[in-house]
Amino acid sequence: MIQKAEEKDIRQIAEVHVASWKTTYRGIVSDEFLDLLDTEQKVGQWTRNLAQPDPILLVAVEGERVVGFVSAGKSRNEDLPFDAEVYAIYILEEYQRKGIERELIVHAVEEFKVRKWDSMLIWVLEKNDSKHFYEKMGGKEAGRAQLEIEGQLHEEIAYGWYDLQGL
Repeated sequence: MIQKAEEKDIRQIAEVHVASWKTTYRGIVSDEFLDLLDTEQKVGQWTRNLAQPDPILLVAVEGERVVGFVSAGKSRNEDLPFDAEVYAIYILEEYQRKGIERELIVHAVEEFKVRKWDSMLIWVLEKNDSKHFYEKMGGKEAGRAQLEIEGQLHEEIAYGWYDLQGL
């Protein structure tokens, strides 16, 4: 079940965020960085995010448990021609490859359409295998950038959808 995040979901969103980074990025970013990720810090981050005017923060819930989330909004990249951006999407490892990521994106796209945003992008680390998921969903490489994480440079790929009508 996909729904808008509420204040009561913040701690679980933070837990999903930290757990997902530790499973998804192990072997890509430094173990030291991953081992220091802190749920309390993420609680603060997601509390601030939810407090933004009209945030797009959606959760995937199974029973009472948040198993994934997506955060999105207006594109932050002025160099690429996209209206909207998926800022973050994370799903607990045991819930991945079950269609939840697709459902979260589809619901985010519905929010974009309400705002009259017709295109979107998402940035993904080149070494993250989820890039293949975005390609299968029709995303086209639209740009590249370097992202520094704890002093290490990582290649990022921007996948873009120029027309959201098909999603």
